[in-house]
Amino acid sequence: MELGSVLQFLENKSILVTGATGFLAKIFVEKILRVQPNVKKLYLLLRAVDSKSAVQRFNNEVIVKDLFRVLKEKYGVHLNSIISEKITLVPGDISRENLGVMDSNLTEEMWNELDVIINLAATTNFDERYDVALGLNTYGAKNILNFAKKCVKLKVLIHVSTAYVSGERSGLIIENSYKMGETLNGASGLDIDMEKKVVEQELNQLHAEGASEQAITLAMKDLGIKRAKIHGWPNTYVFTKAMGEMVIEESKENISLVIIRPTIITSTYKEPFPGWAEGIRTIDSLALGYGKGRLTCFLGDPKAIVDVIPADMVVNAITVAIVGHAKQPSNDLVIYHVGSSSRNPVRYHNIQDYGYLHFTKKPWINKDGKPVKVGKVTVLDTMASFHRYMAIHYVLPLKGLELVNIAFCQYFQRMYGDLNRKINFVMRLVELYRPYLFFNAIYDDTNTENLRMAARESVVETDMFYFDPKYIDWGDYFLNIHIPGLGEIRKMKREVVVEDAAGAVDGGRSGVVKRAEDEVVSGERKRIGAES
Repeated sequence: MELGSVLQFLENKSILVTGATGFLAKIFVEKILRVQPNVKKLYLLLRAVDSKSAVQRFNNEVIVKDLFRVLKEKYGVHLNSIISEKITLVPGDISRENLGVMDSNLTEEMWNELDVIINLAATTNFDERYDVALGLNTYGAKNILNFAKKCVKLKVLIHVSTAYVSGERSGLIIENSYKMGETLNGASGLDIDMEKKVVEQELNQLHAEGASEQAITLAMKDLGIKRAKIHGWPNTYVFTKAMGEMVIEESKENISLVIIRPTIITSTYKEPFPGWAEGIRTIDSLALGYGKGRLTCFLGDPKAIVDVIPADMVVNAITVAIVGHAKQPSNDLVIYHVGSSSRNPVRYHNIQDYGYLHFTKKPWINKDGKPVKVGKVTVLDTMASFHRYMAIHYVLPLKGLELVNIAFCQYFQRMYGDLNRKINFVMRLVELYRPYLFFNAIYDDTNTENLRMAARESVVETDMFYFDPKYIDWGDYFLNIHIPGLGEIRKMKREVVVEDAAGAVDGGRSGVVKRAEDEVVSGERKRIGAES
């Protein structure tokens, strides 16, 4: 595979990026504007009803971010004119045909001009409403493909999925595709159109019964988990992402299609500067909870590999894949695992050690201005040990409160009901995360390594488009880049966002017990974010 100059390829190219307010999309847009301002056009699709709403979202959720400070320093007062010239905002919704774009002139323009499409739009909630997840992650992928087929100049379509479409499989996970109707448990009968009909029938029945919006949401969440488990996937997110892959492979025809499967995406390694992340991603809640002295125990296997990869490496892998497959289009689908477990694995106990070293040397300062002293945490390395922990600390006290409530003629009913609800939420949360807390797999990256080799041999700007995790010193990264960056996020009082998957999963696996205790003790519920 001859790649040549990435910058030269990007020059005068038109690129559509979906999910433009999402974590990876922002990093991609910043990178392109910074290294190749002579790109012809970046079309950014945002979920919005009209142009005004799209502009508001772009201004409030994208360009205002600290991520763009290097770009602002580079171009100064000229940045606004560059953005006006190079960026076209596209209000739409990928869950609809034609991507929900209402402006027919803009649609025609994109069909005639686009060279590359990158689909980064997704909902990453593990237990998203099934109708929403199916619309975005499965049929959204299909809609992107159908749109791509109308683009007369299109050279390549990049679909960003998640490595965790592998479900709970263990061992070495190969960069293979999932055929239409394939399941992880061998069960027959997976029909994606039938899944849509199941959703429609359930919604019709709920509306006929006069169900409240809250009841409908809960029913749709439960339906997604149920349908996922029937076919062998642990949650709605990875199930609908897997079906999205099936749909586009089945219908790709002569489109040059590449699927990127990142693992757990963390803060930037180098560019535009080390340590940028958006909000507190799930793997980070573990570190912060520990540093603040709130993490008393950890649920998971300390020896398990935590397959993490910095966000800028994912973006660089996407960019190099664009060049390679645009220059040498193929009718064969190519899949790239972008992670670290195969080349440079890091384990949970490593991260625990890094947290201890960091917060011992640079302790968290609490609201009273005093340093928080950290120590070793109790490790619950089996689900049985977790259930014992919950029984002793929460379930038995709840039983006692129930008896007291009865004795005092329901005087403590509100307290009892509140605690019972929180414990039930915790158990649901742990069940969602359980497959990843004891994850025992390594993601083969043979295709990705071949791409890296091609880049080393023929890319002019190898230092600019790095994506080899083998060169990461994880101790240095976590101690001097990633964990300090989390503190900066909190100091700046940014919104706390927990992103599960493609992450999220692509965002990583978190300290579930810590989050569980937060819920039981304080009732605090963190919002689970979605790429949009």
